[in-house]
Amino acid sequence: MFSRIRLFPSLLFLEALLFGPSLPVFAAQPTKPKLIVAIIVDQFRYDYLTRFRSDYHGGLNQLLDDGADFTSAYYGQVPTVTAVGHSIFLSGAMPAVSGIIGNTWYDRDEEQVVTSVCDWEEKQVGGGTHQSAKGPRCTDSDPASPRRLLVSTLGDEMRAANPKSKVVGISIKARGAILPSGHRAAGAYWFDDETGNFITSTFYMQQLPPWAVAYNNKKLAASYVTKKWNGFPSWDFRAAASVAPYLKLPASPWGNELIEGFAEAALDGEQLGQGDATDLLTISYSSNDYVGHRVGPDAPEVRDMSIRTDQLLALLFKRIDAKVGLKNTLIVLSADHGVAPTPEQDSRDKMPGGYLAADIEDSVSSALNREFGKANWIIPGGSDTAIYLNSEALNKVKNHDGKSLSRAEVENIAREAVLAIPQLHVARVYSREQLDNGVAGDFLAQAEMSGYYPRRSGDLFLIFEPDWMSGTSGTTHFSPYGYDRHVPLLMMGPGIKPGRYNSPVMPNDVAPTLASVLDIQAPNGSSGRVLTEALAH
Repeated sequence: MFSRIRLFPSLLFLEALLFGPSLPVFAAQPTKPKLIVAIIVDQFRYDYLTRFRSDYHGGLNQLLDDGADFTSAYYGQVPTVTAVGHSIFLSGAMPAVSGIIGNTWYDRDEEQVVTSVCDWEEKQVGGGTHQSAKGPRCTDSDPASPRRLLVSTLGDEMRAANPKSKVVGISIKARGAILPSGHRAAGAYWFDDETGNFITSTFYMQQLPPWAVAYNNKKLAASYVTKKWNGFPSWDFRAAASVAPYLKLPASPWGNELIEGFAEAALDGEQLGQGDATDLLTISYSSNDYVGHRVGPDAPEVRDMSIRTDQLLALLFKRIDAKVGLKNTLIVLSADHGVAPTPEQDSRDKMPGGYLAADIEDSVSSALNREFGKANWIIPGGSDTAIYLNSEALNKVKNHDGKSLSRAEVENIAREAVLAIPQLHVARVYSREQLDNGVAGDFLAQAEMSGYYPRRSGDLFLIFEPDWMSGTSGTTHFSPYGYDRHVPLLMMGPGIKPGRYNSPVMPNDVAPTLASVLDIQAPNGSSGRVLTEALAH
């Protein structure tokens, strides 16, 4: 009897071997990529994908055919400018959390205007000698680092999960190279208009690596400045003899060619995607933005730049395939912002819009003079949409009875005065007091809240009517309107399910989605969601 009892479990085990277990079968997890290539095209509206679709036969075509196309990707903050978009891309963090509230802002602690990445504690590496001395404002020529970015990026989290991961950032602009790659990058590289070199700063290294020196030694910038843009003979890229002979080169097709070539050099030199850990290469194609500012989104130059970007991406993808394999590479492409039509185009189309007839700061100052008497009301160095008020002047304001007014009362009166200036075409004005207490409302109010970081932001925040801007020529971007907010979001590679996805998403969703694919911690300031609809399971 005892031996029969002992035999029964053995028979069950034999049955399981012969006929299979009754346990559920789980699908194999997708292989993690060896390399992530995160691409931003500076100033590239979503409709450039659709308007010029028949002209694409290279990298954009491949992403659209073989990748996930999120057709309704909209930024949710103001301002929609380069530094903000680049900081969001791989951090997922709004300016309200990241502290990157613009390309520049007035820093109350330093008492001067700063850029999003300038850092006088560091020095340039590989560049010329014309960097400016500290103060009264920092510029794009100053040494740079990611220290003003208050949050982590995907690259930072990759390095935390595995220190063997390499992270490299490349752009014409320092902010375009630094902000997506983050604090722990092996290197971030940008273009120096004095030498024509790609340079970095002592935040990353004391000298350029040999592969970067070899690329710079090709002196490609010198050969490009005299090159003609076929079909557009009026464009001249030769700068006057000065300390910056390559100043005009970024606003040319050759700026993007320099970026693509340097990215290939980095891929080879750093052996990206060829180690034991996943690596990250961030690339920002800057020249589209320089050209677009000058001529606007409807100009033939913008179409040509878009086609050239498609062709450059094809070259990059071919090199990646040869070195790493596209099957081992996850590619994501987006833009940092769109752009408004030129006022001239609006006029031809019988649409509202135009150049503002008045200087913003002068108009606001005049309104405050009328309300409170003459004083130095404004600290110069804000932006068209963010006015910094002089605390010393505000503290002296009294009402008609001679009683002091609170800052909130002054801000509110100033807000109403600004709204009453007809030539400014202002749709909304928010005060610091309002944003401190939280403004509820439509997408305009939400965008203003998402862009507000108290220690760095201004005191009055202006939203103009659609298509109205300062200046006298060209166009720009900064607004919460669709032409500035709607951007491409394309993903292709391991773990990504190809298709067209029409539900609303945000660029903030990129970082947590990539973190999920890598099975690592999402960046610490991320407010995005994982795009599970496009993940292979």
